[in-house]
Amino acid sequence: MVNFVAYNPVKLYFGKKVIEKLPGEIIPYGKKALIITGKGSIKKLGYYDELTNLLDKSGIEYIEYAGIKPNPVVEDVEKAAELAQKENIDFIIAMGGGSVIDTAKVVSITAGSDLPAWKLMKKEVSPTAAIPLFSILTLAATGTEMNAAAVIQNHKTQEKIGLFHPLMYPKASFLDPSYTISVPKDPTVNGIIDLTAHSLEAFFGDGDAPLSDRLAVANILEAFDYSNDLLKDLTNYDLRARMMWNATIAENGTIMHGRAATGDWGTHALAHHISLLWDTPHGQTLSIVFPAWMKVMKEEIPHRIVKLGQLLTGQKEISADDTIAIFEMFFKALGAPLKMSEIGLNDKDKKELLHLWKQNKPTGLNIKMNENHYEKIIELI
Repeated sequence: MVNFVAYNPVKLYFGKKVIEKLPGEIIPYGKKALIITGKGSIKKLGYYDELTNLLDKSGIEYIEYAGIKPNPVVEDVEKAAELAQKENIDFIIAMGGGSVIDTAKVVSITAGSDLPAWKLMKKEVSPTAAIPLFSILTLAATGTEMNAAAVIQNHKTQEKIGLFHPLMYPKASFLDPSYTISVPKDPTVNGIIDLTAHSLEAFFGDGDAPLSDRLAVANILEAFDYSNDLLKDLTNYDLRARMMWNATIAENGTIMHGRAATGDWGTHALAHHISLLWDTPHGQTLSIVFPAWMKVMKEEIPHRIVKLGQLLTGQKEISADDTIAIFEMFFKALGAPLKMSEIGLNDKDKKELLHLWKQNKPTGLNIKMNENHYEKIIELI
């Protein structure tokens, strides 16, 4: 194993009614909050009222920035940061899924450091301060509730990129599986794919870390175990709880220690371009790209793909192709697409995607990619 530092300062509350612990966490930071939300489902379901009732009882003033979309955009970051500065906000509360929390993270450093949002994302400038952030999760998928990473897209520059900075760790996150019971089937499937892909990204990171390998595979096997039952019973609290914790573990550092980087992330880099161009749900982009990426990379990292299969099945005699087939069958059983044609895209769209890959040069932190890889992958999706 390489040298590493294990650090995660996020205080995580998990279980029923944990939102009631929010006032005790936020009061030391001030008296005025910016609440960042999505498209409105939390209001229809009553979750927003639960939050604001707690704030009212605690004497906390608040304003809202609403309307964050899936695949969040830099324009919302800029507008919300401007509002935070104008209103002299003491702290931010993000209530929603990964897109809402990712937006809030970048708002916290944009407003806190008084620096341009996209220059921060591009690492052209470094944040110096952040407005304290608290998150209330309503969609299990990305794991952003317990890390310091965020992904934002910019249609003007045709980029969708991620940023990791310690200033973006939430001070505390509140995970009540009850808040995810109302999530429909398709977003639930997308979340399962996302957390599975995060575990795979960790597995394909650089370095020899046997325990982390086993932890990553255990996280994948957990998804395999509950997924079928959950999709048959979307209102099952215990299954929702398993998925919520499964998604958090995939991205809070637990399964990544001992590697030179926190995973590979090349597949995410490729997949982001699909959602950038066509606003495709993130999970669908990953179910399309990940098996194809493994098929191309089996010539370069066959030992890693075989090792993955061995740990998944307990069988020593398993091929890379058999391992890849496990994930294709899993994604297909979930009802997720494996080809671009399954989401209504055609050969012309594939050419546009390939052009953008060649322009932006997405690659992994460990397994590097070039135009030859892009051309092989595009043929498989």
